Amino acid sequence: IEMVNINELEEYLKNNLIEKRFNHVLRVRDMAKDLAKHYGMDEDKAEIAALGHDIAKNMKIDELKRIINENNIILTEDEEKTPELWHAMVAPIICRSVFKIEDEEVLGAMRWHTTGKANMTSLEKLIYIADMIELGRNFPGVEELRKYAFEDLDKGVLHGLTHSIKYLLDKNLLININSIEARNSLIMENK
Repeated sequence: IEMVNINELEEYLKNNLIEKRFNHVLRVRDMAKDLAKHYGMDEDKAEIAALGHDIAKNMKIDELKRIINENNIILTEDEEKTPELWHAMVAPIICRSVFKIEDEEVLGAMRWHTTGKANMTSLEKLIYIADMIELGRNFPGVEELRKYAFEDLDKGVLHGLTHSIKYLLDKNLLININSIEARNSLIMENK
């Protein structure tokens, strides 16, 4: 990976995220690097994807929408109604334009960190679960998810997706089809 200047990336995040979010991103980075090391994956890619994943999180809704429209991203009807997902669509766009990140695997991990999708790459799985289990997260079942994530990446992600989908069901919220497809695809891969 053509090395992105990590200091510049961190500086940008510090200036564009609220403090709480910035600290979350740093914890996701630490968790992603730990997982990458554990599984013998590229720690630099994991670090860059983790730092970039929430780069657009504190942008205003209309700004996110403008970038989505300018880049001809077609939102499904439920995505239109779920602006919480938009930052993930915009993150790779910002990282490509501002930091010249061209690595598709790294950009994909940023893009799919919120919902997951069918047939995820190892890095996509890693960032998805690192985001969910970083050490600042504190919800019922998070300890178990951390254990699973270090036992077997697929198992960790499957349990993470299951947890998210249950949460959305309980709250009577829309469930993005990609999350269902991600879960189905993991179950089929591991049959």
